[in-house]
Amino acid sequence: MKLPFAAVAASLVCLSVAPASAQTTTAPAAPGAAVPVPATKRVGCLGSTQNLQGQDKRDQMQLCMAQARLDCLKQAIDQKLVGEARKSAIKTCVGTDGAEQQ
Repeated sequence: MKLPFAAVAASLVCLSVAPASAQTTTAPAAPGAAVPVPATKRVGCLGSTQNLQGQDKRDQMQLCMAQARLDCLKQAIDQKLVGEARKSAIKTCVGTDGAEQQ
């Protein structure tokens, strides 16, 4: 039962990444040169878990956010961002201030 929902959630994340990864920046090594994303991946994860409750909601949200972080890291690597620029780009892409990672 959870497997099809996970596949749907993963495909939603992939759909939100495709338009963002198709864009390019003129100065990929500049700090803060992350590709602008219309809506953060966190918002997408919240939307995909709104019909769940309790532990299922927490589990699905955690999986979705982990996938979002991975997608944002891949995007930052493709843009050849390093150091603070990479960290900032990932936080902006995911849509978090990093508090829940600690």
